[in-house]
Amino acid sequence: MADSVEEVLQGSWDHDLAEALDSAGGDLDAEQDGIIQVRDLPPPQRAKLWMIALNVAGKGDSLSSWDGALDLPEQTLIHNRCQQLIDQLGLPVEDGRDLVADVEAVITFYCKSRNVSFTAELCWPHLLKPLLGLQLPRSDLYNCFYAIMNKYIPRDCVPKGRPFHLYRLLLQYHEPELCSFLDTKKITPDSYAMNWLGSLFSSHCLPEVTQALWDVYFQQADPFLIFFLMLIILVNAKDMILAQEGDSKEELIKMLEQSPALLEAEDIEDLFSLAQYYQSKTPLSLRKENQNLFGSSLVALKEEDMDLSQALCLPVSVPEILQANQLQPEGVRFFVVDCRPAEQYNAGHLSTAFHLDSDLMLHNPAEFALSVKSLLEAQKQSLESGSVASGEHLCFMGSGREEEDMYMNMVLAHFLQKNKEYVSIAKGGFMALQQHLADINVEGPDNVYVHWIVSTSGSHSSLSSADGELNSTGDGKGVKSLVNKMTFALKSKSVNVKEKVISFIENTSTPVDRISFTLPWPEKGIPDRHVSSSDRVGKPYRGVKPVFSIGDEEEYDTDEIDSSSMSDDDRKEIVNIQTWINKPDVKHHIPCNEVKETGHMFPSHLLVTATHMYCLREIASRKGFAYIQSRQALSSVVKITSKKKHPELITFKFGNNNAAGVEIVAVERYLIPNAGDATKAIKQQIMKVLDALESS
Repeated sequence: MADSVEEVLQGSWDHDLAEALDSAGGDLDAEQDGIIQVRDLPPPQRAKLWMIALNVAGKGDSLSSWDGALDLPEQTLIHNRCQQLIDQLGLPVEDGRDLVADVEAVITFYCKSRNVSFTAELCWPHLLKPLLGLQLPRSDLYNCFYAIMNKYIPRDCVPKGRPFHLYRLLLQYHEPELCSFLDTKKITPDSYAMNWLGSLFSSHCLPEVTQALWDVYFQQADPFLIFFLMLIILVNAKDMILAQEGDSKEELIKMLEQSPALLEAEDIEDLFSLAQYYQSKTPLSLRKENQNLFGSSLVALKEEDMDLSQALCLPVSVPEILQANQLQPEGVRFFVVDCRPAEQYNAGHLSTAFHLDSDLMLHNPAEFALSVKSLLEAQKQSLESGSVASGEHLCFMGSGREEEDMYMNMVLAHFLQKNKEYVSIAKGGFMALQQHLADINVEGPDNVYVHWIVSTSGSHSSLSSADGELNSTGDGKGVKSLVNKMTFALKSKSVNVKEKVISFIENTSTPVDRISFTLPWPEKGIPDRHVSSSDRVGKPYRGVKPVFSIGDEEEYDTDEIDSSSMSDDDRKEIVNIQTWINKPDVKHHIPCNEVKETGHMFPSHLLVTATHMYCLREIASRKGFAYIQSRQALSSVVKITSKKKHPELITFKFGNNNAAGVEIVAVERYLIPNAGDATKAIKQQIMKVLDALESS
């Protein structure tokens, strides 16, 4: 990276710097030496660096359509805040007057274009201060400000807002003692971190520190990294905070708020290294379940989103729990604790889960204490043995029914009071697990499984590491993965705890290369059948708009062709995810999970242009990079379907028109958060393509 930055300094900036950013984006985690070299750039070169990183280089003048009227009701407040900002810079009067006009124009036009009001609490002047040091024209100043607001400042960044509840859960996950101390003092994150988040630390850091921090932050292009930077600020000050127990709440808040001011430019490399380390030790659900905090389009905050203020601890999605223990030892691995009553656990459970009957906490405290001791011993032994069930991170699973999970919440509170780090809860509980396993088995019959039964052979499925396809025999009788080995435990409540621990270790100590989510169907497998040109799927759509049915799809076709019909060369093409997302022709970016016919899921990104839909599948071993998994013309979409009961699982069918009708040539399935908004946007783009074809 150091070499690439050096070339940038000597060569053609716009072209070479863009290439340097692309290459640095993938190597920044591994090679930290180049980070510090960027921060010493002179203003013109830093300006180009930031504009490319913010994807506004070469963008037009957004203010050209504005009449320049400074006539908002709060205009006096805006002007005074702008004047205060410029006064802090100590510039000559003439230069200061021009800058005040620029800043006031930027804030006023932003308010008008976004239909928002400026208030005294907003951090926008602080956010503009580092940009003023770049000596940008007004149009570029606005474009940079808009890009930062849109990509890096989260929605609901207000007192008691969602970002601060999320940050508290992150703090509790890694530093439960510190979190408990602040909770006891009734100090909430929004009381000290409002300006941290709203200004990306520029409100409290020295200008040179902010510039060095933003140099790296914008290159990382990860808005969620701010939460981990905030976490490190607090972790670094932990001893000092805990030592102030006798101070008043107001004194503590003031001390906390000023913590970033202690940062020096030389600290930035360590700050980001620690932030990336803590990020690697955090469940991905924190990010995936809160993607709608950032950005402007398809996935805005909705009322039905989980209220994080009521969350007892960090919620983790069922798909992540199932996938996590396939990862390398250094990744987040979960030790699942099933807290349901014994009869529910015996009826069926995740085979890797340790049973801790939460009812015992009230009804038999002595046995509960012994069970907790055994749980921790089992966790320790499983880690030492390399068991597939092992995990440093405790994840508690209830039934998913609020009234039944009351005791589990008490158990959770018990562990949190003991300052146990890495404590989470399975979102939706066992009900969500059952539902998820049913959802991802898109080829199976519509059987309703009450229990998940262990194979008598006990053998495990084997997956090809190249493409994730299932290698199994035709009848599927011997195919059982550890995840879908749901058992009839047939244990009584009086089973000796020690025996349970020994059995748990023995039965889960065999590692598997990968975990399959495909359940074994009791009936014989359905033979493969190819789609022929005589299959009538729908009316020819040349000249006729296709029928999009976002409705109840009773069962998935078993004769469909998977999107793996792509060529090997296409599948192997590797691209930088952020570079593709930032391409000017990309109209919509939709984070999702690709669901293969086998039921395996892969974190992916759907990118929609004016004419095509791309699927980029993330490469687990190369952060920030992806394979181009598919490239489909929007004009070839025949149907978009989903089940009413599971609206997030979306199926796209692509076809070619011929004399006999439409031949299905590819089928792709995705789990898409807020799928209604996403499919609406895609449908609208398809209609534009078809309208253009008809008129041509």
